[in-house]
Amino acid sequence: MNDFIAKYQDQLSGTLSGFDRLVFRGTLWKNQLTGMSGYLWAHGLGAKDFGAHAEDISKRLKEASLAPVLAAGRPVRYLNSGKLDKRQIALQIAAEQGIVEGPICALTAVELCRSYAIQPNPNTRRPELAIAPRKCLFLYHYWMHPVLGFMSVRLQTWFPFPVHVYLNGREWLARQMDQAKIGYRRHDNCFTWVEDFQRAQTLLQEQLKTNWVQLFDPIVQQVHPLLFSEMCENYPMKYFWTCQDSEWATDLVFGNPESLRRLVPQLLHLGIVSFSSPDVLRFMGKKVTRQGNAAGGLKLPLSTDLKVRSNGARIKHRLGPNSIKIYDKAYDELGAVLRAEMTISTAKYFQVYRRTDDPKSKLAWRPMRQSTADMYLRADVSQKGLNRYLCALAAVDDTNTLEELTARVERRVRWNGRPVRAIHPFDPDDYALLNAVNRGEFQINGFRNRDLQSLLYSAPPKTKAEQRKRSAAISRKLRMLRAHGLIRKRAHSHRYDISRNGRPILNAILLAHRLTVQQINAVAA
Repeated sequence: MNDFIAKYQDQLSGTLSGFDRLVFRGTLWKNQLTGMSGYLWAHGLGAKDFGAHAEDISKRLKEASLAPVLAAGRPVRYLNSGKLDKRQIALQIAAEQGIVEGPICALTAVELCRSYAIQPNPNTRRPELAIAPRKCLFLYHYWMHPVLGFMSVRLQTWFPFPVHVYLNGREWLARQMDQAKIGYRRHDNCFTWVEDFQRAQTLLQEQLKTNWVQLFDPIVQQVHPLLFSEMCENYPMKYFWTCQDSEWATDLVFGNPESLRRLVPQLLHLGIVSFSSPDVLRFMGKKVTRQGNAAGGLKLPLSTDLKVRSNGARIKHRLGPNSIKIYDKAYDELGAVLRAEMTISTAKYFQVYRRTDDPKSKLAWRPMRQSTADMYLRADVSQKGLNRYLCALAAVDDTNTLEELTARVERRVRWNGRPVRAIHPFDPDDYALLNAVNRGEFQINGFRNRDLQSLLYSAPPKTKAEQRKRSAAISRKLRMLRAHGLIRKRAHSHRYDISRNGRPILNAILLAHRLTVQQINAVAA
């Protein structure tokens, strides 16, 4: 449970965390030129024979791949525009024909691809294979899968025949709940009501135990029947699977839709006004230097944007190709969904504790792999990122004014029988202290006396006596923060955390320092 869920648990009917949209890519060879050369050699073909052989294979592949769709009486449509929404076309066909299982349709389109060309070797002048862009026909198969629900596969009908599998974890969950006889109310890819959220969450966790290769092999055999029946006869091949894109979402289901409607504008304002670039880096699990840059020299573009649409609003923070966002959706009389979502497209920018491909290697912090071997770690990284993000969003307050929040800290109190002075939020020294303890990197591991010394003093101490003097001064400041209930001490530790009541007070004070007169006037109006 993170701070946001703890804060609003009395308004939540349940939560669900798991995969949403998933895109997997299957490739036959890691090195396309070496793989294709080996394939031609195994079949007794030279580079000059590639064109005729590829034409023949491609023609027969199209016929064999589409045959089961036609045999089932499902439509096959050619699309002459890339602007058409293929998914919506398939969903419309499924709805019109009442398809609940089996093939829905096949859509075909000519698109750009990476394939091969025959070029003369500049030294020998003999023809040889080279990687080159070209156009070819792509087949889009849509199914109602008995396990995965609505899904699709994209097949390039020209060598080297890469395959993309598109599925959705929430669609998959709906099938799991049907089988487990758990009632639910569904809107597209989310649920506004579930009979048993705990059991549903257990089913989502079961998805992480999937053997992805075993799951995808039968699917590939349906769309690419020539691979197993003919092409692998003299040259054994199999697809190597990577996760091209993953969306991991935490759905917070509010029992009263009006509660969420009132909350969303405050969340969006907090995300736009208060979250800085260092904050976004920390949400993504990056260590941040004093200068506010990512530690380790990682340099990726950072951006935040807000979009308001007819069905809801969302705020999105991007770090290079990966992102984290929050948005509302699916309001009905049973509930409404606030979704926090993390998208990973390039896994190598995240460090995970794992072995190498050698199972005997030592565990160490290494870049996350794009392959399906790290799907569990991808889920773990995503959930931790969302927890950090939601903890920061827990600072939102839609009931108390700044005066009400700060009144308790702006007066003297007694603590353990001794008087403690008031905190003055707009005093430079007190503001620097409040800003230091509220830093994002302390949300997980807490902070110590020495951590605050490094932030509140510009230079290291010159003598041990000065070091002791600084430590004593920080101890007095920590005592003051504890007396006012802004922080709490961890048991059996020298570390401190911001208290649940202290977080909204600190965030309100720090936000007030950043507001301009124009912004204050706009709010007052």
